[in-house]
Amino acid sequence: MFFRKKTDPEMEKIITTLRMDMSNNYKDAAQDDFRRLKKCFEERADKMPEKVKEIYRAQIAELETALKGYTHKDQPVHAAPKI
Repeated sequence: MFFRKKTDPEMEKIITTLRMDMSNNYKDAAQDDFRRLKKCFEERADKMPEKVKEIYRAQIAELETALKGYTHKDQPVHAAPKI
């Protein structure tokens, strides 16, 4: 009759924000979003069905790989052009 929603609305909101920040090259914000996502997952994981946990674990692992080295401090510094 009624089906339980297979996603967590708060986690989906964080993931959406994180992906938008990445697409806009907001590196610090994306890193903050990722930390929030991991914390949120840790707080809610024991209330999720195993299949849903696996989906979020896979997404977190994928994002962790994408965000490795994704900071402003790792950007090369370009010298100012000589006039």
